[in-house]
Amino acid sequence: MSQYEIVIESGRTEANYWRDLWRYRELFYFLAWRDILVRYKQTVIGIAWAIIRPLVTTIVLTIVFSRVAHLSPPGAAPYALLVFAAMLPWQFFSTALAESSNSLIGNSNLISKVYFPRLIVPAGAVVTSFVDFAIMMCLMAAMMLWYRYLPDWRIAAFPLFVLVAFATSLGSGLWLAALNVKYRDFRYVIPFILQFGVYVSPVGFTTNNIPSHWRLLYAINPLVGIIDGARWSLLRGESPLWWPSLITSTVSTLVLCLVGITYFRRTERLFADII
Repeated sequence: MSQYEIVIESGRTEANYWRDLWRYRELFYFLAWRDILVRYKQTVIGIAWAIIRPLVTTIVLTIVFSRVAHLSPPGAAPYALLVFAAMLPWQFFSTALAESSNSLIGNSNLISKVYFPRLIVPAGAVVTSFVDFAIMMCLMAAMMLWYRYLPDWRIAAFPLFVLVAFATSLGSGLWLAALNVKYRDFRYVIPFILQFGVYVSPVGFTTNNIPSHWRLLYAINPLVGIIDGARWSLLRGESPLWWPSLITSTVSTLVLCLVGITYFRRTERLFADII
C-alpha cells in the first residue's frame, strides 16, 4: 500500500485541496460504510423504514390526487407507478439532504482534531443515501411486476437523471451543512423545507397540470426536470419530457452545485473553531 506524506503549510491548502480529496479516499469509504452500518446493522426498522415511508407516501398522494382531485395520468401507466417513479429521485434527495446537512455536526469530534478535506463528510452522507435508493428500486420493480407494466429502452437514460439528482443533493447538502455549523437552528428549518418541497415538486402530479405560461419558471426547481426525466425513462415515455424544463432544471443544478461548493470552501477553514 502506497504511503503519502501530507505537508500542511500556510498558503498551500487551496493548491493541494482537490489532490487531498483523492488521498483521503479511504477515509471517505470508512465514513460512508460506518454510516451504513449505524443505520442498518442489528435493526429491523432501518430497512423497513426505507420501504414503509415511500410506500405510505405513494398511497396517500395517489388517493389525494387521483381519487379526490380526479387527476389522471398522461398515458396508460397506473397512477401509483406515476407517483412512485417520482418518489425515487425525491426520496433520494430528501434523505441525502437531511443526512448531509447534519453530517458535520455529527462528526464534530473528528473535525476538531484531525486534518482532512471536510467535503468528504457531507459527500459520504450523500453516497450512503444510495442504499435507501437501491431498496426503493427493488420496490419499484415489484410494483411494475404487480401491474404488469415493464419499462422499455428508455430506462437506459435513468442513470443520467440519478446523476443529476446526486449533483442536486450534493450542492444543496454542502450549502446547508456549512450553514448548520454556523447557525445551529438550521436543523429545525431543514425538515420544514423537505415537508414543503414534496408539494411544490411534481411528485403527486405531473408538470402537465402546471399552466404552460408558468411551466418554465416552475422548472427552476431542479427536481422538476429530474422527476420528469425519471418518469419518462421508467414509464415508456408515456409521461412526456419537456426539454426546456429539463434544460432549465439542469442549469439550476449546476448553479446549485457551484454555489454549494463555493460557500462550503469559503467557510470550511472556520469549522474546527466554531463546531
